[in-house]
Amino acid sequence: MDKTWIDLPRMSRDYFDGIDRFLEFAYTDKLDDSFISCPCRKCENRYSFPRAAVRKHLYSCGFFKKYKNWTNHGESYAFLSGEQAYGTFENSTVGDDMVGMISDALRNQHSGTSVGNDERIPNEPQKGPDEAMAAYLKLLENANTELYPGCKNFTSLSFIVRLLHMKVLNKLTNKTIDKFLAFYHEAFPEALNLPNSYYEAQKIIDDLGFTYKTWDACPRSCMLFRNEHANLDACVVCGESRWKVTITKSKTGKKRGKKRATKQMRYIPLKSKLQRFFTSSEIAKLMSWHADGQTNDGVRRHPADAPAWKEFDRRHVRFVGDIRNIRLGLASDGFNPYGTMSITHSTWPVVLVVYNLPPWMCMKQPFFILSLVIDGPKGPGDKIDVYLQPLIEELLELWNEGELTFDASTNQMFQLHADLMWTINDFPAYANLSGWSTKGKFACPSCNKNTVSC
Repeated sequence: MDKTWIDLPRMSRDYFDGIDRFLEFAYTDKLDDSFISCPCRKCENRYSFPRAAVRKHLYSCGFFKKYKNWTNHGESYAFLSGEQAYGTFENSTVGDDMVGMISDALRNQHSGTSVGNDERIPNEPQKGPDEAMAAYLKLLENANTELYPGCKNFTSLSFIVRLLHMKVLNKLTNKTIDKFLAFYHEAFPEALNLPNSYYEAQKIIDDLGFTYKTWDACPRSCMLFRNEHANLDACVVCGESRWKVTITKSKTGKKRGKKRATKQMRYIPLKSKLQRFFTSSEIAKLMSWHADGQTNDGVRRHPADAPAWKEFDRRHVRFVGDIRNIRLGLASDGFNPYGTMSITHSTWPVVLVVYNLPPWMCMKQPFFILSLVIDGPKGPGDKIDVYLQPLIEELLELWNEGELTFDASTNQMFQLHADLMWTINDFPAYANLSGWSTKGKFACPSCNKNTVSC
């Protein structure tokens, strides 16, 4: 294929025709809404976009001139000489791959806006395509900005991410990070590209989508103050006040009350979490391991070998039609986060386990999904279903409608569905989650009246 147009002036007619020929070649075996690596001078094949976005980049930024062997777009490898052979890898990222992380984190977000599906999380306002792209470009700018002139080890974004990671691991307070940032600006040159406070740093990271929703709850766990009840001051079930009032003194000496929620829960939206399993091509391939990677020799190595799994497959043929659809398990229990038995406190996390992955991955912490956290000091008891409402809503949507998702292993969009296969609990928590009393004569949910009570 003639590639001399790459070196032509960017506004020439032949250059525009060359871009069209390149896109026709790149999409030979792909759908028009598929993502491909963008070979413009800014992206240099590090980011993926749909066809229209790639064309726009090539028009405005120009084609990466050293990319003469189009191996990222279906061309077989040719042994080139000199700079051409290594041009594609000349500016590869060393150290923390912030650019790759941004691409993975926001890939499905751009997929959704490019195909006209803007309703990503139910009942929540969403960013439009322009706002999402602006946030994306801002993150890229921070990912390519040196921490200070001449710095080779960190960019502005990689330093912020590392700092906030250490904050979580070492349980540092927000004020501690504020003081650290103030100290960095005082000790180092004025050209230091860092935010001035923890709040500003958190706003930068929020665009990556690592956020959660906080809802106030009735002190007696009767209801959540969300949707049509978001602005109420008291529970519609028991009438209990939503607030606890703390009295503080102002500078003038006058007392004033400050409202704070008595009880809260934190919810991490599920759909975006599941979509991220498919943004890495390596992990996306493993999401079908349960169907095409295991050995069917009668030995139980994975839940996919169990009769319950096979019975589910027999009953739900539509769901089984796409082996990428996700099977989930739900685990929940209370624990004391303070590490001492002298304080009575019970915080309840709800964790989801993804069973599509092979057994050496699905039970590892990096692949667990923290879905929600219910505040203490008392556990929710049999009213845990109140807190599970937003999760159940998303699970129902994933079962019935699904969610349009980008699969990096095939470079195509597909409709992702999910199913909750079972729950994992100790016996007291099982009673709360199922609603079955696990005490007395009918304690066992399976045996019922045949239980030997003594």
